[in-house]
Amino acid sequence: MQETAERLRQLINSQIGTLKLVSEAEASVKPSPQKWSKKEILGHLIDSATNNQTKFVKTMETGGQDLPGYHQDEWVELQAYQKANWLQLIDLWRAINLHLAHLIENTPESTLQNTLTIENAGPFTLEFIMKDYIEHTKHHLLQILPDAGLTSTFKMVY
Repeated sequence: MQETAERLRQLINSQIGTLKLVSEAEASVKPSPQKWSKKEILGHLIDSATNNQTKFVKTMETGGQDLPGYHQDEWVELQAYQKANWLQLIDLWRAINLHLAHLIENTPESTLQNTLTIENAGPFTLEFIMKDYIEHTKHHLLQILPDAGLTSTFKMVY
């Protein structure tokens, strides 16, 4: 999983400078009351990272579990990402993703085919979930930075 971990590190390092160029005011703009601002999208990516960390570790421990999803809109609202400092959100997003890259890199090969279901969807292998996490991240980074030159193959499967 060295290559997957490196892809995540490269994604973080290639976008961090551009994220920091987005002003606090621009990051706070909500396209409509029902749509997330850039702050809220990045907050969602932080939530995704923490939820995926749990999925990764639990699936390494023992496969075959049905793990819960989470109510992403509620999580974004409850954590008040809209009121958070943009640069602090970027730093948190970077830190948790560097840790996930470390985790992915150190995942025992013997666990990569362990499976999990997520709210009865699946089963998915640990390897798939780790690779899909990066595509999900790129999908949302494109919403924040539409000119970033990223592509994503993300499809909502759970």
